[in-house]
Amino acid sequence: MSLIITQLSKSFVTKKGSIEALRNVNLHVEAGECVCIVGASGSGKSTLLRIVAGLEHQTSGQVEVDGVAIQQPGAERGMVFQSYTLYPWMTAQKNVEFGLKLQGADHQTRRDRAEYYLNIVGMSRFRGAYPNELSGGMQQRVAIARALATQPKILLMDEPFGALDVQTRELMQEFLRDLWQQTGCTILTITHDVREAVFLSQRVYMLTAQPGTIAREFTIDLPEEREKTNETPPQKQKTR
Repeated sequence: MSLIITQLSKSFVTKKGSIEALRNVNLHVEAGECVCIVGASGSGKSTLLRIVAGLEHQTSGQVEVDGVAIQQPGAERGMVFQSYTLYPWMTAQKNVEFGLKLQGADHQTRRDRAEYYLNIVGMSRFRGAYPNELSGGMQQRVAIARALATQPKILLMDEPFGALDVQTRELMQEFLRDLWQQTGCTILTITHDVREAVFLSQRVYMLTAQPGTIAREFTIDLPEEREKTNETPPQKQKTR
């Protein structure tokens, strides 16, 4: 799996004129990598992720997964949002099965795969619970299981822990690191938290303020087994 973004730009037309959200963005994510995009509010990072997900269209440039241009949402890209997007009338199990049902998977396949991924994210004993019976962190674990259940080539995460309290956020960061190491899934996530990006990823792209452009690319020179620290880690950087 490879994700390649080439010379991507995005503008929005408003009553006050055109607003340039992204300009000439170039980046790549290889199979098995965990890559973070960091930027302040208004840098266009959510817009960029929505374009990769096929939820919005770029003004110019190219987005390709395994050499195929992205035109619309697809099963090869799983998406996890900041807000809790579980269906409130479905149990955790049924929420995880939902994408598989849309793909036409039979009942046994849906059940087996949902149980597998609920176990992966540590939510097996809550399979029969409804979203309003789960904490924010637990809901996000189910949302991640739902995204993984369709076995996408890449998992896209839009500030998935932004709505959580500080303690839960740190626990979920550690959970995501463990999940990535356990499954080997490819992850592209966005955040405004530099420390979160460094802790989670192998490489970090930094977006400038509007219009969003790639200012720098950092390779995180840390071991795979990481612990939370207040120290600034060593980095290798490329200036764009």
